[in-house]
Amino acid sequence: MTIEKATLKDASALADFFLGHIEAHPEYISHGELQMGVGEGVIRNGVLEAFPAPDAREKWLRYIRHQLQAKAYAKVWKAVDEGAIVGFCVADIESDGDAPFGMICDILVKPGYRGHGAGSTLLNTALEWLRSKDVKGIYLESGKDNHAAHRFFEKRGFAHLSEIYKLG
Repeated sequence: MTIEKATLKDASALADFFLGHIEAHPEYISHGELQMGVGEGVIRNGVLEAFPAPDAREKWLRYIRHQLQAKAYAKVWKAVDEGAIVGFCVADIESDGDAPFGMICDILVKPGYRGHGAGSTLLNTALEWLRSKDVKGIYLESGKDNHAAHRFFEKRGFAHLSEIYKLG
């Protein structure tokens, strides 16, 4: 397995990978996917049930193309095994705070490759790039029920900071 910078040629494959995952695992959907229209949700008894939007692929494809073209403030890496994308990570630099800060926007690894270093290598690659940009803090968000990801991030030094709420 190798880690490579993703290119615009990878956009469609990345979109298919992402959409396939959120269709099978709606717990991945966080407020970021809801805000960008990739995910939708219904609140039942005070609990949000999230699912992919009907046009999720098109919206996420537009997003990933933008990230792939934003060379100065965003990077996308892919994990490749035998020519197939088995994971990816998107990181960018946000400037709407007191000082620029880093964001791990997405990190996703195919189930059969989890626990074998793909996610750690992708994350470390993104963290190295963000640190080289001298950002003030690095953040990420995760779906509220994506507990395996929460454990992954906490083992790597991330701390749970807040809760996000949505008005029905």
